[in-house]
Amino acid sequence: MGDGERPEAAKTTYREAMREALREALRSDDRVFLMGEDVGRYGGCFGVSLGLLEEFGPARVRDTPLSESGFVGAGIGAALAGMRPIVEIMTVNFSLLALDQILNNAATLLHMSGGQLAVPLVIRMTTGAGRQLAAQHSHSLEGWYAHIPGIRVLAPATLEDARHMLAPALADPDPVLIFEHGSLYNVSGELLPVTAPVDLDHAAIRRSGTDISLITYGGSLPKALAAADELAAVGISADVIDLRTLRPLDTGAVADSVARTHRAVVVDEAWRTGSLAAEVSARIAEESFYELDAPVERVCSAEVPMPYARRLEEAALPQTADIVAAARRAVG
Repeated sequence: MGDGERPEAAKTTYREAMREALREALRSDDRVFLMGEDVGRYGGCFGVSLGLLEEFGPARVRDTPLSESGFVGAGIGAALAGMRPIVEIMTVNFSLLALDQILNNAATLLHMSGGQLAVPLVIRMTTGAGRQLAAQHSHSLEGWYAHIPGIRVLAPATLEDARHMLAPALADPDPVLIFEHGSLYNVSGELLPVTAPVDLDHAAIRRSGTDISLITYGGSLPKALAAADELAAVGISADVIDLRTLRPLDTGAVADSVARTHRAVVVDEAWRTGSLAAEVSARIAEESFYELDAPVERVCSAEVPMPYARRLEEAALPQTADIVAAARRAVG
């Protein structure tokens, strides 16, 4: 590539972007290894680690027994010993079997040791519904983890974030949880081979607008962007905010957006009660109350275990039409 030439974008998918991020991490640091159920010979439950075992060998890509508490605990021990483990948990529902390790060990050891024991651990897991995997494989529980001090919680929603969030996560001295929405793995698009480092501390404006703020993250971002297109067709200009990092929340970006638009819709695939949407709404009320020209709207999943039947699952989830309707209520 000659001087002044821009690197060409390459066609890729969210899954392939994640795989390339893993490959880069394994190549660049001998301390990095990947472990989890079926990450090796099978190539990962969702195909993200396909081919990495053959490239890096069984010491760097390690299949584990079906024991989330056991292998997450092993990852914590490896991090304490100076390694940089990437632990994959198949789905967020199964992470509950390791919640004791994540909350009582990974998130607390630095504090409880007076700063002596850092846990530079990355845990990846699939979250979300929309793929007919029923109640034990489909819930969005990342808001639960965003409740816990001592960890960072990421939700990459774009090809760029899927490709480039892993490196700064591995560089973080604290545990980092990465939630990959299952509906995004097949999303394809153009990705530049070199970008600016991903900023894990700030939300991103995915579309600028003046009439309403659509605030979301992860698998709901495409729906929010589609809603913004529909709203534009009827003369409503939407600001679309991708939170990206769920802990710590970038409340400044949310407040700035509400100051521009004076109305807000928070879209969250989790259940409404006690949700991340509730936290974002509360912070808007605390910090931007006098900017609001209408009550904050929330669009969340129905408060039921996620159904298996496709039409019932679609009815339970936030959809583009629901976001449009909430925005039109707010605008009046």
